[in-house]
Amino acid sequence: MLIGEVARRSGVSARMLRHYDALGLVRPTGRTMGGYREYCPDDIRRIFHVEGLRSLGLSLREIGRALDDPGFAPSALVGSLIRKTEERLKQQQELLERLRTVDATGPSGWQDVLRTVELLHELGSDSAARRQQAVLAPAEDASMPAELLAEAILTESDANVAGALRWALARAGGAAVASVAAGLDSADAEVRRRAIVALAELPGDEVTTVLTAALDDPDATVRRHAALALGARGVTRAVPVLISTVVEGPNDVDAAELLGTMAQDPEWADRIMSALVDELASPTAGSAVRMRLTQALAEMPGTIALDTLRHLSRDEDRAVALLATALVAVLDQ
Repeated sequence: MLIGEVARRSGVSARMLRHYDALGLVRPTGRTMGGYREYCPDDIRRIFHVEGLRSLGLSLREIGRALDDPGFAPSALVGSLIRKTEERLKQQQELLERLRTVDATGPSGWQDVLRTVELLHELGSDSAARRQQAVLAPAEDASMPAELLAEAILTESDANVAGALRWALARAGGAAVASVAAGLDSADAEVRRRAIVALAELPGDEVTTVLTAALDDPDATVRRHAALALGARGVTRAVPVLISTVVEGPNDVDAAELLGTMAQDPEWADRIMSALVDELASPTAGSAVRMRLTQALAEMPGTIALDTLRHLSRDEDRAVALLATALVAVLDQ
């Protein structure tokens, strides 16, 4: 079979077949009377073998060795190709995300694109101070794109930089709520924590809906921050998690204050009081837990907790009894 027919059937160009011949990778078995390359079935089979290995990313030199050296072991080379491919895919994914970020900012000209690229570069700096400066003082008095802020918030580990990012996001309005909320779908609990802390500082019904769903998150920190944010918005769905926050801490003082505010509604006063009393009676409640619960009773409106505190003033736990006695004295006054 002549080279033109081989090229047509194999899909490999005649030029590439000549290159294979020059390298000794696939040499035609014969020549015609006119000196044209003539390929036999074995030659064509070798061409397909070469193309198959090329599809795995092997170089032509590696392919020649693989086909001609019976002792050549593929495992090490394949393992190396896997690592190189994974790194290439990572780089391509990073490029894709960068392009999406630029596109999401809706650039009106190349200056907007260049400004976004510069911000991405600054936010990717190893220096926390440099990242913070990029947020607080963007170049040319340009506003930070909300989508870019959302992406940075979910990956930022430095507390100061994260605070600056949340401040900037709050100024940007609700445009990035969906982008930040997407972090709550992450398998990484730390990413979900960053997302919920950022969302807690944003207004709007959409945020309230997202925070409410986060009350069922498997991570206690995510649930706690969601409940504190919802409690501040008067959402009573957060009451059970706020009770748990008083029991478990931290943020028990904040949770107790929010429960006290919600208890101003008579419908919820009895529920909250009952929940606190039930926790006090729990056989697993240690001294520290009962102290926090006693302190939370003092946050209840009016004197609705007075009888319970009087009872606790005679508690077997001296620390609880002393605290309850002091709180009763305050309420009696």
